[in-house]
Amino acid sequence: MSKLFSLIQYVLPHHFLSRLVGILAEGKFAKNILIGLFIRKYKVDLSEAQNEVIEDYQNFNAFFIRKLKENARPISDNPSIIISPADGKLVAAGKIKGTQLIQAKNHYFSSQDLLGGDNTLADTFINGNFVTVYLSPRDYHRVHMPLKGKLLKTIHIPGRLFSVGDVTSSNIPNLFARNERLVCVFETNRGLCCLILVGAMIVGSIRTVWPMGTNRSHSATKIQRIDYTSQEMQVNLEKGEEVGHFELGSTVIVLFEAGLLEFNSDILVNTPIKMGESLGRIVDKGNH
Repeated sequence: MSKLFSLIQYVLPHHFLSRLVGILAEGKFAKNILIGLFIRKYKVDLSEAQNEVIEDYQNFNAFFIRKLKENARPISDNPSIIISPADGKLVAAGKIKGTQLIQAKNHYFSSQDLLGGDNTLADTFINGNFVTVYLSPRDYHRVHMPLKGKLLKTIHIPGRLFSVGDVTSSNIPNLFARNERLVCVFETNRGLCCLILVGAMIVGSIRTVWPMGTNRSHSATKIQRIDYTSQEMQVNLEKGEEVGHFELGSTVIVLFEAGLLEFNSDILVNTPIKMGESLGRIVDKGNH
């Protein structure tokens, strides 16, 4: 059945379905019933949210991108600690072997494909490290900075919108490099860090906190790049600050330049993780 589910997705009208769901999510019709059913089905913990009253949400989408209460996700003030950018499941983490990243068991994809064919950028992350966090429907859907950084550029890459759950990641080759995605390249004081927000089936939009950022456009057919080093508005974000959010869920991949991140020894893949939890530490250059 899992292979059948994956095969069916090849012929589904991904963008039409996503637009349709996006319209419904922005509507007010039966929104209290929909939110209530969603909370019960996915066991959403609304006690963490700034607003715990479902009637107060303008529509389903407002509920889905809800903010959390202050200090619900504590951020370490230790500048050497690198944190998870999102709530979800840590589906993969480790070394980038040359330019190859693991997608699932026996499935790999290349950083060149993931970054839209930008070989120069991909070369920066050769033998670096990466983490992949899958955001399920029940999760908090805002994405945050794993460490302090300055935005250098964004790359919006159009593509398909396959589901990104366990079934499809185990059966559809090159999944994350097929789907539409927004690449955000940041300069840190120890090297480059790249956050890739990957779209998926019924994801209405990917939004960034900076007003001049590229937001997802279903009509886009070409790769779109914006250079922020030449923009009048500079985007500097502290560790834990919000980068953007998904309007319905998806996946975040973070690439770290070689020599930047040293993973915690007890980090475990295929386990839940919360935004703000430690992934590891900035490498101490004095010991290398």
